[in-house]
Amino acid sequence: MWAILMGAALIIGGLLFFFSSALRRRSSDPHQMPQGGSTLEPRHQGIRFLGVCQNWQALTIIAVGVLLLAFGAYL
Repeated sequence: MWAILMGAALIIGGLLFFFSSALRRRSSDPHQMPQGGSTLEPRHQGIRFLGVCQNWQALTIIAVGVLLLAFGAYL
């Protein structure tokens, strides 16, 4: 039972670690889009900050959590 709980905690912690770069960003100032209208989206930002190279630690934590959830009943 403890292995399953630890697996769930690792998955939640890994997701928070994964999205911490997005959660830490301050909101941008409103600006006009070329198509018209205003937006709060930052200019020239893609989803690079969610890439595998920058977040391999979080993906490892999530993978360990998944393994504990999958095989926790057998431990």
